[in-house]
Amino acid sequence: MTQTSDNVTWLTQEAYNKLKDELEYLSGPARTEIAAKIAAAREEGDLRENGGYHAAKEEQGKQELRVRQLTQLLQHAKVGEAPADDGVVEPGMVVTIAFDGDEDDTLTFLLASREYASGDIETYSPQSPLGVGVNGKKAGDDAEYELPNGKKATVKILSAKPYTG
Repeated sequence: MTQTSDNVTWLTQEAYNKLKDELEYLSGPARTEIAAKIAAAREEGDLRENGGYHAAKEEQGKQELRVRQLTQLLQHAKVGEAPADDGVVEPGMVVTIAFDGDEDDTLTFLLASREYASGDIETYSPQSPLGVGVNGKKAGDDAEYELPNGKKATVKILSAKPYTG
């Protein structure tokens, strides 16, 4: 449940706590674990042909990137409440739309930043063309957005409910 405005990201308390816990794990126990993997691989000998060493170093790089991303995100985060259950599309809402008004051709997704992407529900950014098109609309409204090929598409908002994650 985030909304990015300039460099501020709005988070619910639950989301803030989840990201803070991830940062604490990656900054502490995960760093220790990866350092141990690197040390063990280094002891195997020639580093030029040591796949385990290179894999561990790559994992370390990805982990450190995530630590920097989380640090920056949390530094600029503002903690607030989940959106109201008023049927208005905004970040933090699970939105169901019908393409071209065809209620047999629907899509349900979470309107939120990528920090919330999960296997449970498809996530669209509020800055994506679809996100911009539906943001602020209500259930029953039509919304238009631009496709990558430059053409316009129309969707009907069927519902918008707060994400309960």
